[in-house]
Amino acid sequence: MRPVQHMTRTESRWLVPFLILIACVVARNAIAGDERGSTTSSAERAQIDTQSSRVYVFVDKTGLGHQHAVLGRIKSGAIALGATDKAGQIVFDMARFDADSDEARRSLGLRGSTDSSTRRKVNTNMFGAEVLDVRRYPTAIFDIHSAQPLPDKSSTGHTQYRLSGTLTLHGVPRPFEVDAEAIEQDQHVRLRGAFYLWQTHFSITPISMAFGTIGVGDRLTVHGEIVLTNSHQTAAKTGTATQ
Repeated sequence: MRPVQHMTRTESRWLVPFLILIACVVARNAIAGDERGSTTSSAERAQIDTQSSRVYVFVDKTGLGHQHAVLGRIKSGAIALGATDKAGQIVFDMARFDADSDEARRSLGLRGSTDSSTRRKVNTNMFGAEVLDVRRYPTAIFDIHSAQPLPDKSSTGHTQYRLSGTLTLHGVPRPFEVDAEAIEQDQHVRLRGAFYLWQTHFSITPISMAFGTIGVGDRLTVHGEIVLTNSHQTAAKTGTATQ
């Protein structure tokens, strides 16, 4: 057996400062990690108010078809404004979308009302296997990878954010982004934005009847207002907090 080698007095003298240095580095990294975690958790408190949030979808016609207005609902979600990673999620309750209500038509500028019998037929077609197929896909999910502020204000002078991520609709995931202005109002932050969707991009075939003479367009125009519960963190990031 080899004899045990003992440290010299000089070696032991340098060991203590070295161990202290290592301990300081570990402690500093731990504190930084805690700070990052606390920032993320406070941002995540900006939950979506599902009762107040709305999505409106304008469905244009083809041929002799009719224009439709669809009211959409949010099932759950949260958004961390300013986050560069894992910025949140919006879950759309597809089974509660409702076509041609007076509220939806008025919000999208369509005239007149649609009788209840016609609305039932439109909703049946929309929910069916050939379109949304809500039995298989009861929700659509927007996984938000980042929610970064844009350099330019909106036309009304509010901070704008670009929400970038993946939208999964009808079981099909696709890269997706939308710009929205953030408006602080009544202890809430309202995110307002509009964008286009093409049904065929998500393996949905637009309704067409009578050899194509009656149908709806492929492109959908979506207007959304997502209401976030307020927090000091969220208000500060929008730059619209009241003093």
